[in-house]
Amino acid sequence: MHSAGLLTVRAHFCEGRLVNLGAALRRPAVTPLFLGQTPNKVVQTVPLLYSVCAQAQQLAAQAALDGAVARTTVPTPATGLWMEILHEILWRVLLDWPPALGLPAEKEAFVAWRSARHGENAHATTEQLCHGLVADLCAKCLERMPSTSVATLQHTNVLDPAAWLDSCVGTSDHAPTLQPPASIRAAYQARIAQLHGALQALVSQSDYPVAVATGSGWGVAQVPTARGILTHAAQVVDGRVSAYRVSAPTDAFFADSSALCALLEGGTYDTTAQARSALGLAVLALDPCVPFEVEIDDA
Repeated sequence: MHSAGLLTVRAHFCEGRLVNLGAALRRPAVTPLFLGQTPNKVVQTVPLLYSVCAQAQQLAAQAALDGAVARTTVPTPATGLWMEILHEILWRVLLDWPPALGLPAEKEAFVAWRSARHGENAHATTEQLCHGLVADLCAKCLERMPSTSVATLQHTNVLDPAAWLDSCVGTSDHAPTLQPPASIRAAYQARIAQLHGALQALVSQSDYPVAVATGSGWGVAQVPTARGILTHAAQVVDGRVSAYRVSAPTDAFFADSSALCALLEGGTYDTTAQARSALGLAVLALDPCVPFEVEIDDA
């Protein structure tokens, strides 16, 4: 399994504010491994390289490569994909958000669900967890979460592979960007809404969304993940991959510190500990798919 990488967020605490905020995202170079390979080989390799959202990564790769060679993608059973989203969100909701807000993590509940999620009663077990413990815990977290001075609505990013295709074939100079959350609270509420949406899709056995655009030997595919929209773009020439691009929400939100700065804009803190807590919540709101560390220096 390929190394997940590391996100390091650094800032200075000076006169009650966080300044000189920086984000350094280190990710292993994966796409060069695909060049010169057959599409089938790439599809087989992708889930071995990604430790998070491996099924979504494989689906996006399959759809992109199928599009590049004008082949119809065979529908993938959706249950595992919906469970993958639920797993990632429940991990954050039960294990990471509560301690960040001064509440105990619900490790036992998460471990029990994780063990049962592929069993005969997986749907019922997941419904019981989400409508019971998770609902109560989310209410407690929201009570402790920073409120915003004005009402903020979470912008919903939509699947739009055609815009990415324009970038790949050169008709546009800029690759599309994902819209970050409007606030920490909005990000948390959006994640809970996504949790219930994935649960409903799982129970109703809904198809998993995939959007594809093709042209000039390129195939671009987008699928939803727990953290946002995942994009794979591939070009195939003479049966071999000649170009490949992957863009995940982590790549978009931590390419620099602008998204973090927007979430923390105007914040003032009495102590370094308060500033560290606020910065940690902002990182969780953007939800990186790699391990992260927060470093604060007193300026």
